[in-house]
Amino acid sequence: MSTQTSGLAIETAGLVKTFGETRAVDGVDLSVPAGTVYGVLGPNGAGKTTTVKMLATLLRPDGGEAHVFGHDIVREADEVRGRVSLTGQYASVDEDLTGTENLVLLGRLLGHHKKAARERAAQLLEAFGLTEAAAKQVKHYSGGMRRRIDIAASILNTPDLLFLDEPTTGLDPRSRNQVWEIVRAVVAQGTTVLLTTQYLDEADQLASRIAVIDRGRVIAEGTKGELKSSVGAGSVHLRLRDPDQRALAADLLRRALDAQVQPEPDPVALTARLGAAASDDSAAGQASRALGELARAGITVDNFSLGQPSLDEVFLALTGHDTHDSPDRSDDPKDEVAA
Repeated sequence: MSTQTSGLAIETAGLVKTFGETRAVDGVDLSVPAGTVYGVLGPNGAGKTTTVKMLATLLRPDGGEAHVFGHDIVREADEVRGRVSLTGQYASVDEDLTGTENLVLLGRLLGHHKKAARERAAQLLEAFGLTEAAAKQVKHYSGGMRRRIDIAASILNTPDLLFLDEPTTGLDPRSRNQVWEIVRAVVAQGTTVLLTTQYLDEADQLASRIAVIDRGRVIAEGTKGELKSSVGAGSVHLRLRDPDQRALAADLLRRALDAQVQPEPDPVALTARLGAAASDDSAAGQASRALGELARAGITVDNFSLGQPSLDEVFLALTGHDTHDSPDRSDDPKDEVAA
């Protein structure tokens, strides 16, 4: 494996980590291009955090190998640590210190002189929209503010590779968007970001390539478009006027589209996923004919759309469950590897 000449920030082959009888990571292969956001998408218990901890040299693999910018994570752990930074799922700053005090303290520990540490802290607080809260204790920060100062602490010295382990868990939509903008800004400055998440929209928004991981294994990998096209040419979504006609409409759609039809929680809504063999043109033609069949049967459609499958549909098709379902497996709680 030679990541120094291949343009890869991370390259793994058959990476394994076990805890007792549990294979938390079961032969993971990854190739992460430098200078991008690479998403690792999976439910709780999939092995995402365990993988990150091995790549960050916090856990020793039980099998396989991995390189970060060409450095072996076991034999050259010090070189790896010098090029990476990790923002975990939980706040790593001191809640009894102010925002400024936290960043200055960490800056000094990283070798900055006092003046330089203060200047860097002020720069990051301003960039992350925390200047007004700089003199407040972190325990008085909102969840979104805590995540922002966590990320600020991770880039006091700009890393070549930043691990973001579920950075927006529990945040409101506005705070999530703020974190997303920070991630984009970090990558624009040349840092590679490995993002683990169970939020499909987050991976869709940020990642140029995505590895779908489930039960410790990578089950699919590619760009968003590649993953979506792998499970179908598109999805037909429609809402009926009369909920009593839904069963008949579903049967007509199945025959007209030769596709699976899924009732939605909304009693008048249906979704049909077209096969991967259908082209964009044939998908549109099929959908048009299906609407004609419904009209001839006297079924009124109030709303209709044809679009590419969502990442939710991709994950459901690949795994049989959604990202918020926890598989029947557990990792070692002492090592916080349950995600």
